[in-house]
Amino acid sequence: MSSTPQGIQGPLFAHPPGQTSVNYSPDGKYLYTAGTNSFIRKFTTASKDEPVTIDTAGDNTGIVASNDKIISCSEDCSVSLFSSITNTPNKLLLRTILPARDVALSPDAAWVAVASDDRVVKVVNIEDTTRVFLLRDQSNSNKHVSFHPSGNYIAISCTDGVIYVYSLTSEEPELIQKVDGIIKQVEANDEVSVKVAWCPDGRAFAAPTATRDIVVVDRENWAKQRSFSGEHTGEITDFCWSPNGAFLVSAARDGKIVVWESKDQKAVATYSHKNICSLAWHPTENTISFTTNEGRLYTLPNVVPGELAGRLKLSTRPAPLINDAAGTTIRSGQGRPGRASPNPLESILGPDSEDELEELDDWIENDDDSGYLNPVSNGKRKSTFQDSTREPKRPTYGSIWSPSIHEPFQPSATPWRGKRRYLCLNMVGFVWTVDQSTHNTVTIEFHDRESYRDVHFTDQFLQDKACLNENGALFSCQPDNGNPAMLYYRPHESWANRTNWRTSLPEGEDITSIALSENYTVACTSKGYVRVYTLFGVPFKIYRQKHTPVVTCASYRDYVLIMGNGPVGADGKTQLTYTLENIKRDETLQNNDVVALPPDGKLASVFFSDNGDPMIYDSDGVLLVLQHWREAGQARWTPLLDTKMLERLAGGRKEESYWPVAVAQDKLHCIILKGGEQYPFFPRPLLSEFNFKIPLSNKSAEEPEQATSADALEETYLRHGVLLSLQQDSAAARILNIEERMEISNRENNIDRALLQLLMMACKEEDKGERALEICGLFRQKRTLDMAVKVAVKYERTVLAGKIGELRDSMELEED
Repeated sequence: MSSTPQGIQGPLFAHPPGQTSVNYSPDGKYLYTAGTNSFIRKFTTASKDEPVTIDTAGDNTGIVASNDKIISCSEDCSVSLFSSITNTPNKLLLRTILPARDVALSPDAAWVAVASDDRVVKVVNIEDTTRVFLLRDQSNSNKHVSFHPSGNYIAISCTDGVIYVYSLTSEEPELIQKVDGIIKQVEANDEVSVKVAWCPDGRAFAAPTATRDIVVVDRENWAKQRSFSGEHTGEITDFCWSPNGAFLVSAARDGKIVVWESKDQKAVATYSHKNICSLAWHPTENTISFTTNEGRLYTLPNVVPGELAGRLKLSTRPAPLINDAAGTTIRSGQGRPGRASPNPLESILGPDSEDELEELDDWIENDDDSGYLNPVSNGKRKSTFQDSTREPKRPTYGSIWSPSIHEPFQPSATPWRGKRRYLCLNMVGFVWTVDQSTHNTVTIEFHDRESYRDVHFTDQFLQDKACLNENGALFSCQPDNGNPAMLYYRPHESWANRTNWRTSLPEGEDITSIALSENYTVACTSKGYVRVYTLFGVPFKIYRQKHTPVVTCASYRDYVLIMGNGPVGADGKTQLTYTLENIKRDETLQNNDVVALPPDGKLASVFFSDNGDPMIYDSDGVLLVLQHWREAGQARWTPLLDTKMLERLAGGRKEESYWPVAVAQDKLHCIILKGGEQYPFFPRPLLSEFNFKIPLSNKSAEEPEQATSADALEETYLRHGVLLSLQQDSAAARILNIEERMEISNRENNIDRALLQLLMMACKEEDKGERALEICGLFRQKRTLDMAVKVAVKYERTVLAGKIGELRDSMELEED
């Protein structure tokens, strides 16, 4: 029967409502919490003073600590290191591609493992962050990660309900086991726990099941052993072992905290408390601390009742395994020496507790063949002090250095969330897929339902990428069950019979990204090949990209933009490079030039505008266009909009980010993501649009049509100048129609109008004569100089009027 915790300490209002994590330092001196705001709380366990606040980068999703370090991960994809001595940030350890969900620290505090919404778990060295190793075998996003007590293994809990166990004892991490049928399928941001908690002796791990039990799994044969069951009626939200493994404590959505004895899996105490989302056991005391989804911190002393609490003082207890003949108090990995006891004499003379001796008599009788007790000729036990103090062999991670690369991705696609994901979102429509276990179903939904009819079909090939335009949809799938990777093109309804086509790639070649234009389909592969087909499946071109691995691609009419990993920079990361080609003319316009990303920034999306200009959107929320891309060596990336400087975000009124969809009619069309979301989800989101606004100052301005300030006029002049250069470059490459010529003329008028208003403002001030004359030199049209002369005369700036007249005369001479 549940009881209300007696002597509970709290609540302490540590964070705002939301998922909150708690963690002790190994020496038990400090307690750390992290939640849905941009700071960590550091509590001194032996003091009632106010906690120390440590600022972090974003909403924290996980925290772990050693005696002198704190590591946190957050939804903004950052994993940061802090000093627990100075309570200040130390450095950024790494950035994940998708939001980070969990972080784990190796027993020697030298390595950090990070689980995130993408399928790759990264293991980074704290001292040298260029030493990063990737665990890639997961088939879905990762929710939890946990180091084995020896540091030689790592377990990953995946959202698809599979536990992946890697060995770290060789130069390259090796997947040694996939454990299915234990944990349930969950969402990445679900409060339900599916984590792995290794038993302190290292011979097994515990994990929660879909039936609201906690099961123990043997590390030798990966079989289910004993279970902690029959107490919880709600899903497990967190659990942990006591430091020596004698007890286990769990919390669930049923509002109960249950303390279990490990030896017989019986509940020895039950307490009532709702909304618990994280638990931590004090390293040396009979105390637990927990946090709730209301952001509150509680501490519960004397959690193990009565005389049973004495078992917490025993050395490490054996994992509760069936038919266990190897139970021992030495933490071991089947033949691998464990850590030394804090008391070296204990490993020589044996335990000094009568209770412990009794338990050992029960558990290790006739245990000579287990490898833990080796008898000598006089019948006495050998000293294990020398072996037990030897450091466990660490993985030889640093023997081969590899740079940090830009991972391949498909523009406009989202990761799996539950059983759904978007494959493509653009101005034509949306493509999404649903996992039906044995197959997928794909839906194509159009914005213009008068011109197109929505499509829904069964997908036996498990398509994982898609592109959509006015002519058709292009899909790709990866090799599976002996079948090669394939491209599949499905045209929309037309005057002819619809002719779908499908083509397969050579064995061992994966498709990393695809693109679709009015004339061609493009596939980039894991072999570094760029494969180009006509719209109806005729192979048109194949070549190997110079800079590999290929990251992504985009296409427009006859143009193809390929991005890849280039040379390694001084920071140990590869530079992102791009090549722009005209496929039809077999002409390279830009060759392996560098993509202008911000420091520590990443590419979020790449696409062509409705006018055919290459665009990128980076992780800082900046939209950039490639100017002068038709001239070799003249291209440069120019910002058109910084979404963090939008007026709607001024003063912290809103907290949101943006998912780019397209650029059309001189506007960014995007999806607004609120509440810390990183990707759009269902139901189908609405599109929003924002006018371009080049970042010139931190002053918020009104819309350009209403702007009168100098800052707004300067931005108008510069923005129209950039857009005019794009139109002029396009005009030089083809024949313009009347509407396009009128648009260029209107753009020139807008530039001169903004400059004329700036001239009027300069004429009002006595000391701005030189600036006024300089402005006149920027006019695009001669007739604007005539108007400038009238403005100068109006404000009685006769000298200026004369100089403007001279400027006009010189312009006429140049024209002649």
